[in-house]
Amino acid sequence: MAVRLNDNKEIVETIKEGLKQSGGYCPCRLEKTDDTKCICSEFKEQIADPTFEGYCHCMLYYKTID
Repeated sequence: MAVRLNDNKEIVETIKEGLKQSGGYCPCRLEKTDDTKCICSEFKEQIADPTFEGYCHCMLYYKTID
């Protein structure tokens, strides 16, 4: 298992700018809670799932299954 940044540099830069503006909270979410602080709880759960392969909600990170 590995987690990496999205290969699309434009998406990465856009999301990173959104994270700066939101104080580290997922820029794709309206609420600012511990659950939406990057890396969000949703993606942490997906990382823990051995069968999940794919992007986090905002597409900044990608989890691969090796």
